[in-house]
Amino acid sequence: MPDKPSKPDRADRAERPDLRPPGRRPGRRIRLAAPAAAGLAAAVASVLATSLDVWDLPLQAKVGVTAVAGLLVGLLTWATAGSRAEERGASAGTIWRPPDQWPPVSAHFTGRTESLAELREVFAARHRSRDHADAAPLVVSVYGRGGVGKSMLIARFGHDVAGDFPDGRLYADLRGQVEAPVDPAEVLIGFLRALGVRLTTDPGGLAELRALWLTWTKGRRILINLDNARDGDQVKALIPADPGCAVLITSRQPLFLLNTYDKQLSVFDEAQGVELLARLAGHDRVAADPEAAREIVRMCDHLPLAIGICGGRLATRENWTLRRFADRLLDERRRLDQLEIARSLDKSVRASLQLSHDDCTGLQRRLLRLLSLIDAPDVPGWVAGELLATSEPEGADQLEALIDAQLAECSGTDLSGAMRYRLHDLVKIFAREPALAEDEARRRAAIERVLSGYRRRAEAAAVARWPQDWGRARPAGREPGPEPVTSAEVSAADWLNAERLTLVAVIGQARSMEMWELAWGLGRAFCSLCHSLRAYWSDWRTVAEILCEAAERTGDPRALGIALLDRAAVAGGQGGHRSALRDAERALEIFEGLGESWWAARARRAVGMTLFNDGNLDRGQDYLAGAITVFTDEDDRWWAARTRRNLAELRLAQRRPAEARKLLEEALGVFERDRNRYSEAQTLRAYGEVLGATARSLRADGDDRAAGEDFTRAGLSLDRAAEMFRLRGELWEEARCLRAAGEVGDPSNALRELTYVRRAAEILVALGDTWGVARSELSAGRALGRLGRTGEALESLRRAVRDFEELGDRWWMARSLRYLGETHLEADERGAAAEVLRRALDIYRSLGNRAGMDRTLELLRRAGG
Repeated sequence: MPDKPSKPDRADRAERPDLRPPGRRPGRRIRLAAPAAAGLAAAVASVLATSLDVWDLPLQAKVGVTAVAGLLVGLLTWATAGSRAEERGASAGTIWRPPDQWPPVSAHFTGRTESLAELREVFAARHRSRDHADAAPLVVSVYGRGGVGKSMLIARFGHDVAGDFPDGRLYADLRGQVEAPVDPAEVLIGFLRALGVRLTTDPGGLAELRALWLTWTKGRRILINLDNARDGDQVKALIPADPGCAVLITSRQPLFLLNTYDKQLSVFDEAQGVELLARLAGHDRVAADPEAAREIVRMCDHLPLAIGICGGRLATRENWTLRRFADRLLDERRRLDQLEIARSLDKSVRASLQLSHDDCTGLQRRLLRLLSLIDAPDVPGWVAGELLATSEPEGADQLEALIDAQLAECSGTDLSGAMRYRLHDLVKIFAREPALAEDEARRRAAIERVLSGYRRRAEAAAVARWPQDWGRARPAGREPGPEPVTSAEVSAADWLNAERLTLVAVIGQARSMEMWELAWGLGRAFCSLCHSLRAYWSDWRTVAEILCEAAERTGDPRALGIALLDRAAVAGGQGGHRSALRDAERALEIFEGLGESWWAARARRAVGMTLFNDGNLDRGQDYLAGAITVFTDEDDRWWAARTRRNLAELRLAQRRPAEARKLLEEALGVFERDRNRYSEAQTLRAYGEVLGATARSLRADGDDRAAGEDFTRAGLSLDRAAEMFRLRGELWEEARCLRAAGEVGDPSNALRELTYVRRAAEILVALGDTWGVARSELSAGRALGRLGRTGEALESLRRAVRDFEELGDRWWMARSLRYLGETHLEADERGAAAEVLRRALDIYRSLGNRAGMDRTLELLRRAGG
């Protein structure tokens, strides 16, 4: 078997003291007896030789005497030779031990349970495969950022498996990250001497040393630790050939050795980082302020070296609290100073990063500096090309080189299929220091190229998603919804989901750098995407504010009018109808002053919708009707049809379902002819709501048969609309359809309607639509009331009242109060009903909402109030 060493001959045993059989240990008695025996043998041999001349002996006796004398001479030769060999062994050290150069394990070694388990499994698998006669030794390489704990991990693991390597453990620091890394020949000389090899003054070059290395490791089981390797070439000559050996290598970059196990070691998770901090600073201090401990770990970028430095500093400053130290780390300009005890690699994050930085080319260093200037959590690969003013593939290659240097990392593949990259937090702080010292004009130009690239892509996605928001309607067949924005046919929704955080960050950066044109262009595209998706409401509102500020700064009234409409849309969508109305009216005034009739119609529609959503139906209908007229004159069929749908919803709120139905049928015809499936589905949803209201009216009048038919048709229309949106992945629109299906009021379908409403609420919570969630509470209250679950219905309706009050939406608050009063009436709680109905009536009067007042007065009469 290859693992079993061959039996050495006597000559080998003489030259290799390590191969001397156990138990044959020469002692003093043997060393003294050998000369005495040799002397006695010499004397006897001399006497016998002389007797041949003195005595006349027979021939046979002379032959016998000669043989005995020769035997004694041989004994003399053996004894003296053996004594000299022992003397040589004694002069060189008679007891040879297997070398053990393994570094000690840190007393504060923490975590790495999974990594140690992986390494054990790799070694166990090799042990199980011994019968298969592996032709190569086990080679394990672990790479990762400086300070991530690679050397500590290997040191710990080497102690765990020490018993499997009886012939020794060798260690060498290859110093791969310094200007003069260790020569492999020097490492081999040290290893051979540790194994007891007596080298000549000129052992030869690397080839000769490797030949000796292969010879002296053959048949042995040795564990070898090659720490801080620079590259694969530095370690190849140091890997033995015998399968009984194992080599553990650490480096900052992958070595591409095609070896048994190649693993990147990641930073600590939060729990591991806090545990290391506690071991160093004290568990009591961490337990006293765990949140500060977590902040320290986060600001250390979860890097064990940085956390260890923090723990060491805290251990020597018992009067410091963790909160005080966390506050010191908050200032990014001084953070690296705090993460340094001395300038050595194991006591300074800056020194550790400097080594990796110095190993990069000039172009890579420049990219690193420029990347540190982009205020984004991560970026796609094309950003590197823009920063360097080169091609996208060239920029991506340089970015990959930074990953190999452990200065950047790939944060994964986003929903659009693009690889995303980020700088480690401490690396970003490190690289920004020299970046800010460079020429400001060059820095600004690089950032501007990136922001311009984002603007082009954002506008392309926004136009693909909702072309009608960017001008007069496009030819038939173009519609809002997922459409290709790249050659890979990535949907605009997926692109926004992938880029949202980065877009918000770069829009904020454009604002802080006063790049107002770019801030406006990026903000406009972002708001259009959010509006069409009805998603990311908080970010949408933040960006809408920046959009208005940028428009003001540019002095462009048209840009300001568009920005005001975007801000009105998000404010109105979250119940802020008063501020939305102010913005929409101001936009209308601007566009009319500029003679922009199409944009003026957009603003007129926005005013009408805001009034409608605030409960002022009479004024709202006039603005919507006026917008329809202008859109028709402008030959914009899409916006005219959409506004007809909006007016139909208003008519439904006025209890004029017949007029609403006619408007919807006209709009539906336009969308069907233009094959605009998205808008068709929206109109089907509104049509289902009208059919449901008609069915409820018929049922109240006692016409159950006609009511049943309309209930069925309403359900079919809403199911079809929800399915169309579901297939397109339009969650917000699907939720609206589900909520509408839960409000139909079909007594034969009451439990399913409650299920629809609850599913809608789940979607809206996930989307962050607070107004939509409040609206769903109202729908749930009504559905529960129809099921006779009065107590639950009242609680749900009260929550809706509170939610709309917090949102400042008075009309929907009044509607919630009215439904709450109606539920109290159905439970025969007239006093409670009258109280809430009077509150609803006051709000309706303040809004001038005649339909709402009439309904509430009717309920008050029933309550006796």
